[in-house]
Amino acid sequence: MLTIQQVEDFDAKGYLVLPSFLAPGLVKSLMEEVDRWVDTGLRQQSIAQCRSLNPPEFTELDLREHGWLVSHPPVMAIMEQLIGPDFAFHHLHSDRHSADTGSKNWHHDYEQYPQTNRSHAMMHLFYYLNGLEGSVGDLVVLPGSHRFVMDKKAMAHFGDSPLPNEVVIDQLPKGSVVIMHSALLHARRAKPGKGDKKFRYFIDCSYCQCGVRWPQVKTYWRGLLARGRSLGLDRGRWPELFAEHHFYSPFDAIAQFDDINQGSLMERLLPSNIL
Repeated sequence: MLTIQQVEDFDAKGYLVLPSFLAPGLVKSLMEEVDRWVDTGLRQQSIAQCRSLNPPEFTELDLREHGWLVSHPPVMAIMEQLIGPDFAFHHLHSDRHSADTGSKNWHHDYEQYPQTNRSHAMMHLFYYLNGLEGSVGDLVVLPGSHRFVMDKKAMAHFGDSPLPNEVVIDQLPKGSVVIMHSALLHARRAKPGKGDKKFRYFIDCSYCQCGVRWPQVKTYWRGLLARGRSLGLDRGRWPELFAEHHFYSPFDAIAQFDDINQGSLMERLLPSNIL
């Protein structure tokens, strides 16, 4: 559970750092699963499947501890504080970054077409299983930027260059998590060849507040949610967590949307004779 001060800090800054959030035994198991996910080619198979409506035979949710991490009770308690009682699982990504992993430009991850408001919350949880020590790459965030509405890549032309008031997160113990409002601007700033750390073990898990339908990012999202339900990953306690009715597929409508997304949308609510 978060303190009142932590909740207020999150609302103001858009992020919260919880050092050593995961127990050492769980961290060890998750890291072993990340190695399996990467070394056996399962991650690449998952990426290759992204254009299919059917999920790969083995997903991140099928990695035992990864699947249960989605509904980890301490995480659920925090989401209930930050989002409210009703929220749904959006995605889970797992990777192992090496010293030659490149930077990722400034961006945010709030899913919305078009980007017009922040009426409902979306959260990203970044788990740094073996911590951060200023090598392989840093997480950089721009506090308060979640309050501004902009395209996801509106700041990408800055690359990963330093921005005024940015905060560099480069020192974290094992098992730490950074909870972010998905609209918060952030970047991964690579540090190739610096430090002694060989890999950065990373898991990204996201949740959406119920009340609106959210666009999905994987074509096989229905199958993925069904997998979560079949595995009982909601623990019988969070029935909305893997419910399909909180999401929609934007893929076929994007081109049509671009054609009609012109001028002021509010104007369409007014009678044509109003000047």
